[in-house]
Amino acid sequence: MKRFLSSLIFVACATGALAQTPSIPIPPPWETVSVSGTGRSSVTPDRFSFNVGVQTVANTVDDAVTENNKRVSAVLAALKSAGAQDKDIQTSNFNIFPQQDYQNDGKPPRILGYQVTNSVTVRSSKIADAGKLLGVAIAAGVNNASGINFEVSDPARGRDSGLRAAFADAKAKAALLAQAAGRTLGRVLTVSEGGSMPPPQPYPGRMAMAMEARADVPIESGTQEQTYTVSVTFELR
Repeated sequence: MKRFLSSLIFVACATGALAQTPSIPIPPPWETVSVSGTGRSSVTPDRFSFNVGVQTVANTVDDAVTENNKRVSAVLAALKSAGAQDKDIQTSNFNIFPQQDYQNDGKPPRILGYQVTNSVTVRSSKIADAGKLLGVAIAAGVNNASGINFEVSDPARGRDSGLRAAFADAKAKAALLAQAAGRTLGRVLTVSEGGSMPPPQPYPGRMAMAMEARADVPIESGTQEQTYTVSVTFELR
């Protein structure tokens, strides 16, 4: 019986030893150097969006809404005739504001009329159509608009080259610091990604649109620069 128990203890100890994973010794903090690196990649946008609207003013709500509906319907029909699909057009805002005359004698404000605003957002992956669609909307009756935005639909585009560049930047910094300290770089101990920083979007400032405009609006999409950061800890030798 004692021999049997001894065999079980031996087998258990052997199994425990095999299950243990050898750990990689981490040098103390003064034997490492931690740096951050930045990398950039340029990608060409493959989507665009812009916001256009119609603003009308009349003495009554019914008149303001009726006129606005007529002009917005004309804008939507023109956009679709120019190639925009139903899925590309979305109503983004609708407002009715009373125009009031505030008195200085403490009396309630007097309503002079009503302002109705209806805005639509147009999105499409056909970058070449951006200027045409915007021009068509203006010609159809748009009288206010917000800035145009260009987007990259796949966030992974340019990621690989950006991260490689960020790591190379971190390694170059670490090598310089190690050399200054009379040391050399060893293993990479830790790597963490700081993520990507998208390019700044244009401020959606409102601008008046000329009613008589008929030509395509000249628009260039250019490229977008994505910025990536990584933090790396190297062993010092």
